[in-house]
Amino acid sequence: MKKKVIVLTGAGISAESGIKTFRDSDGLWEEYRIEDVATYDAWLRNPALVLEFYNRRRTQLASVLPNRAHHALVMLEQKYDVRIITQNVDDLHERAGSSYILHLHGELTKVRSTANPELVTDIGYSEIGQGDKCSLGSQLRPHIVWFGEAVPLIQEASELTMQADILLVIGTSLAVYPAAGLVNYVPANCRIFLVDPGDLQVQWIKNLEFIREKAGTGVPDLVDRLLSETDNN
Repeated sequence: MKKKVIVLTGAGISAESGIKTFRDSDGLWEEYRIEDVATYDAWLRNPALVLEFYNRRRTQLASVLPNRAHHALVMLEQKYDVRIITQNVDDLHERAGSSYILHLHGELTKVRSTANPELVTDIGYSEIGQGDKCSLGSQLRPHIVWFGEAVPLIQEASELTMQADILLVIGTSLAVYPAAGLVNYVPANCRIFLVDPGDLQVQWIKNLEFIREKAGTGVPDLVDRLLSETDNN
């Protein structure tokens, strides 16, 4: 039976493909306040602005490609049962070819009904505007978990993490909850690898190997190492 590798990815893995985050000084978020575009209150106050913001993010996503880190995780599936839990709303893991991706914070290429959150539609990189409605006749909204909203898939993510033989944490500061708390659910004997160039305070994590490199370099090297381990066993 293949060992189970759970992968938690954050903004750092997508940044190397050119996806800007709200922390980037030159990113899309620089022109907007989080409170104006990424909360439910913002949606109620000014839905046109919120839709414009996510339309721009969708347009940007269409112009970038998966990077070496995304592709390396696909290669890892040759010898391991790989499950990706991502905080990212882009589709770069899908485009790289990973088999299993759980999007904690929603998906940029999808919209959902404001009347029924279970009614989700894939729109790719198209724009949506005011007056675009679901089959129930209600306005469509981005299929995104906004700041302050519940994270519906966190229970599923927790259950996955409890099964990990190996946990890979890539491109995340482990500062955004509840996703950061997933590290606490791994079994006692789980090996944990953190790939991030930042100076993170992670002394509290047991069985951790901290690889201080960008995802595009650190992840392919780590994947090669893990694949070679199966060859030697």
